[in-house]
Formats: sequence, C-alpha cells, structure tokens
Amino acid sequence: MTLSSENDRELLRAYHGRGDLEARERLIEQYLPLVRSLARRYSYRGELLEDLVQVGCIGLIKAIDRFDVDRGVELTTYATPNIIGEIKRHFRDKGWSVRVPRGLQELNVRLSRLIEELTVQLERSPTIPELAKAAGVQEEEVLEALETGQAYATLSLSAPSGGDENDDLDPLESLGEIEHEYEVSEDRAVLAPGLRVLDERERRILQLRFFDGLTQSQIAQQIGISQMHVSRLIRRSLEKIRNEVAADNGGPASQTARG
Repeated sequence: MTLSSENDRELLRAYHGRGDLEARERLIEQYLPLVRSLARRYSYRGELLEDLVQVGCIGLIKAIDRFDVDRGVELTTYATPNIIGEIKRHFRDKGWSVRVPRGLQELNVRLSRLIEELTVQLERSPTIPELAKAAGVQEEEVLEALETGQAYATLSLSAPSGGDENDDLDPLESLGEIEHEYEVSEDRAVLAPGLRVLDERERRILQLRFFDGLTQSQIAQQIGISQMHVSRLIRRSLEKIRNEVAADNGGPASQTARG
C-alpha cells in the first residue's frame, strides 16, 4: 500500500491544529497494515498476532500524538520504532507469567541469542561457562537467568490437545489418577544413601532449594553466606549424592532396594 506523505501531513495538521479526531482515526486505519507487518515479526514468540497488533496500535497512536509536522520526517519513519518499541515493551513487561527482575529478563533474552550463535560456531550446545564468558557475567547469573526463562509463558492443561477451539474435551478428564506416594517412596529409596552422606547444612540448603522453592539469593540470606557459596554447596551436595547413589547401585539389586 502506497501512503501519501502530503496526505499524512494534511491529516496530522487537522488533528494537531484543529483537534480533528476523524483525521486521527483515518491515520490509524491507513497505518494498520504497517502495524500488522511489524507485529508479524514477533508472532513466533507464542502471542496471538491480533494481540500483538493491538499492542502495536498503541505505539502507532503514541507516534501520531507526538509527531511534529515541522520536523521534516515522514510519519512512517517516526512511527516504525514506536510500534516496535511498544511490542518489545509488551514482551519485556507483560509476557512473563511470573514476575521476574528486569535484569534477569534482559539477560535471558541475550542468552537466547548467544545460544543460537555459539551453537553454530561450536557445532554443539554451549556450556554454562562458555555462555557466561560470552555474556560477560558470572556462571550463577547464567543459571538463574536460564531458570527464570521458564516463567516466560505457561500453558493451560485444559487446552484442547488438537488446538481445535470446538473441541470441548478437557484433556485432564482423560487422565487417570496417580498415587503420588508411590513416586515419593521410590525417590526416597533411591536418594536415601546419598542423603546420608550430607551434613545438616547441606541437607537444609537442598530442602530450601528443591522442596521449598527458594532462590539461591534467598537461601544465602537465610543461611548467612554468599550466593556463590550456596551455589558451590548445592553443586557439591548433588555430586556427593550422585556418587553415593551410583556406588550403591553398583551392588546387588537387593541391596539397592534395601537402601
């Protein structure tokens, strides 16, 4: 669609000079194809295209309201970064199902790009140290940012499996119930030998991290040590459990079951 710059300026003068809201509406309608085109670039991120178009329209309206006719630039040039900025702001501030600190959100986005780039360069998935070096941050920050990335979007368990809006069957209705204690008892049997080799502080830290759901920063504050120390203790504890379980599994099956 070819837009007339002179026509845009006439409509902008009518809106800014005389408060002509109809002129404003005509401008919005004229630039909707631009909004849709820009929104389509971000539709792969899991948001509905129409929702992104609505967000982009907010950026378009702001551009129209702020545009200075005497600046000598076309509305298209001025509106495009405003529309893209509004869409990016939507993903940054509202696209997370769980509220995550801004710094971790931005690091998570940066790591996503680095993972793609390093995977091509190395011909394999990059390690945490490699990502930390490329991003210029600590390894713990990489781990925390990747972990918080799981909060970006949630899926409803009641959504139709085939994606058909006319499908009224709730997938949860087709699932049988699993006795949770069976899995718990199996986990206890497998982990018991490993947990016995941990000291009281190590067991407490694992309890806070993996059962109570605290972050490493929260654990550090509660225990009274640095976050880096918490990270080292978690890694060391998991390694001790892994080695002990592996050693225990090397024996007769009957001993493993009794462990």
